[in-house]
Amino acid sequence: MSGVIGTVNRIVLGLLGLVLVVGGGSVLAVGLGVKPPSWWIHDGKRDVLLSVADRNRWRDDGWWWPTVIAVLGAVVLLALWWLVAQLRRHRLTEVLVDTGDGEGALLRGRALEGVLVSAAEALDGVERAGVALTGRRSTPRARVGLTLEPHAAPGEALHLLSEESLAQARDSAGLASLPAEVRLRAVKHRAERVS
Repeated sequence: MSGVIGTVNRIVLGLLGLVLVVGGGSVLAVGLGVKPPSWWIHDGKRDVLLSVADRNRWRDDGWWWPTVIAVLGAVVLLALWWLVAQLRRHRLTEVLVDTGDGEGALLRGRALEGVLVSAAEALDGVERAGVALTGRRSTPRARVGLTLEPHAAPGEALHLLSEESLAQARDSAGLASLPAEVRLRAVKHRAERVS
């Protein structure tokens, strides 16, 4: 899905850039004295893009304001959809497992996430774990959040996670690599009294 969003981003930004460059360049060229074609909306140095007559032409027609509002509403909805698509991190629904026969099998992303969570929570010093798979189904990436117990050593917990849990998941799924982004947090605890 991220490939589709990347393609849509490039197309939309390319078209928007092209419209802005052509529109701005044409106004600049006409302002510098280039004679525009007869059908062009901007005629010369002293001409405005929309005259008073052009601005008031459709005001009395009953369809004008509903059309303007509908078009602007559609533009706002498309812009909001694009913004949400940029901010949303896509979770991987399935992982392609190489079975060795050239066919491959599909493993549910949630199942692999559940196994990684169980393996991470079984590590010494880890109280809670959360895992989300992102990327493509043939090259998944893991985002791991670990909540460490007060006595845990972060370096040791990270080492155990990468050497045991992630390596086991990578080998079990037949993946060449399983890159991971790990975020560590410590559990808040009360100060202990010494008597």
